[in-house]
Amino acid sequence: MVNVLRVSVVVAMLGVVPAASADVSPGDTIDKSNVANVKGLISPAIEWCVNQGMTMKIIAPRPIAWPKAYKEATEKYASQVKLAENGLALQGHVAGAPFPSIDPADPKIALKIVWNYEYRPYPGTDDFVEYDFPAETGAVGNGKPMEVERYYWIGESRRMYYNSRLYVDPKPELPNPEGIRFKEVLGPLIAPFDLKGIGALEYRYVDASKQDDTWLYVPSLRRVRRLSTAQRSDALFGQDTDPDSYWGYNGHIAWSEWKFLGEKEMLGILHGEHFPQKRCEAPADYLMCDSWEKRRMWIVEGVSKLPQYAYGKRVIFIDKESLVVAYSDIYDRNSELWKVWIDNHQFRTQAFPGAPTKYDEEKDFYAGLAMVDMQLMHATYVPHPGEKPPGHEGWHFNKGSESATQYKPAGAVPDSFTVAKLIEQGQ
Repeated sequence: MVNVLRVSVVVAMLGVVPAASADVSPGDTIDKSNVANVKGLISPAIEWCVNQGMTMKIIAPRPIAWPKAYKEATEKYASQVKLAENGLALQGHVAGAPFPSIDPADPKIALKIVWNYEYRPYPGTDDFVEYDFPAETGAVGNGKPMEVERYYWIGESRRMYYNSRLYVDPKPELPNPEGIRFKEVLGPLIAPFDLKGIGALEYRYVDASKQDDTWLYVPSLRRVRRLSTAQRSDALFGQDTDPDSYWGYNGHIAWSEWKFLGEKEMLGILHGEHFPQKRCEAPADYLMCDSWEKRRMWIVEGVSKLPQYAYGKRVIFIDKESLVVAYSDIYDRNSELWKVWIDNHQFRTQAFPGAPTKYDEEKDFYAGLAMVDMQLMHATYVPHPGEKPPGHEGWHFNKGSESATQYKPAGAVPDSFTVAKLIEQGQ
């Protein structure tokens, strides 16, 4: 059993008080021999990963601009946005960032940060599709390579936003009698064989009083299973990720209590250089080894209001410019570090030189993730995309009802997000 970091004072362990000597410069390489150089610039879980063999190439920070339409919408509408008295809803929000200027002394700063995150511009404000990507899960540690127990192949992940739309008509909102924020589908699974056809469907509502609707279709049982909000913290199908951890955090704001832990300079992968992402050498081959840069980040803590929720709390590190999560440290109910979620963000105008699609503005070609259970010494490694097929971009943003081609699936339309469609795709 690995020794797990016990947290007594979260703020001190996160280094919200600046470390006196820790610092890095572009060109440095951080590994377990010099991890003290980044003390206070990384979270406890990222430090754990470095000590397991992950390396960090330090590069100069590069700015991440908001898309033009998102910036204009923020300038147009932000002055009319108010936070509801209970903090669980926005009033007057149409599109863009709800709170572009946040006062550190504001008692509701944590809620405003997570609402900005909910309405972030990346990976897409209208819709996005990622498709044909693998995942591996298995035991790690003891100085050995990852022992892969299961290899998955996911057909697609697709999300469509109903409000705060900026590119695809109708905008800024689709016809929306149900009050939907977004609909999302993951799957069907192509492999392994015993899980083939499984898929998940989620509806997120604008109204904070309505919990998410989440369904799983399991072909072997010929049934659709419904997940409660608390079950969204459960790891599924023998791997380590749970629906509420996707993107670093994918739960509804209303179902957690939020605390602001600080704003400070931290290291994150916001301009990763390897697409597909590069695995670390064994024994850390369940992690990505890429370029890290100093970023200004907000640090917030979320504690679920649901007694059946698996996690004690999440400490989430949100990049101030892009509003995406760099990583998330997850604790059990005894305040012991349990899991870490790490994102590999890559901002550019095309997936790779010569890719079929080139955008006018930079997009987040999110190259993958790793989630590690540090108590069970088990990990899930997911590159977006995998290494094949040739010419695979992996991502398409704000395409609406565009039809499929050789290199991309059809865009996101309402008919893609029904229980009937989930069953049809899984059969």
